[in-house]
Amino acid sequence: MSKVEDVTALFEKTEASFGSPDIIVNNAGTGDVRPLADMDEDAFDKVFGLNVKGTFLCMKEGARRLNKNGRIVNISSGLVVRPQPGFGLYIASKAAVELMGKVLSMELGERNITVNTVSPGPTETEMFINSGDDASSAAEQSPFKRLGQPEDIADVIAFVVSDQCRWITGHTFQAGGGYV
Repeated sequence: MSKVEDVTALFEKTEASFGSPDIIVNNAGTGDVRPLADMDEDAFDKVFGLNVKGTFLCMKEGARRLNKNGRIVNISSGLVVRPQPGFGLYIASKAAVELMGKVLSMELGERNITVNTVSPGPTETEMFINSGDDASSAAEQSPFKRLGQPEDIADVIAFVVSDQCRWITGHTFQAGGGYV
């Protein structure tokens, strides 16, 4: 998702099969959990390449190809509002995604295209499990005393792309079970 030709090919194949898109969800992401002082340029390029550049390329193509009244949803992280040590590059990349989305929401308003962000808290996904974060400790940070499930986030995304959300754009929805 961080190469122009791959993103362009994805959109072209999608349009050939289904027509112009109505909804784009930018969900690809990666992280590197280490103190910033231990990071190197390769880690920066990996995290920002996918999280920021990949989202930028998809928003750019989406801005050109999305139907009127369309929806763009970017996935961020509750860590942007509630940072934790070791997640510096990841947090910075997701903050960039949130702000690019706010700007794009202003640029696409004339076409009634909304651009919003969904910001999950700790969610039981492969990325979370592989981060080395303590699941029980993360679960304790929610008033519900559990990790989010992928369907918890999917339900919020379903609302954000629905007609009920047509009047909300440039917003970040915290979907973290009270984590933030």
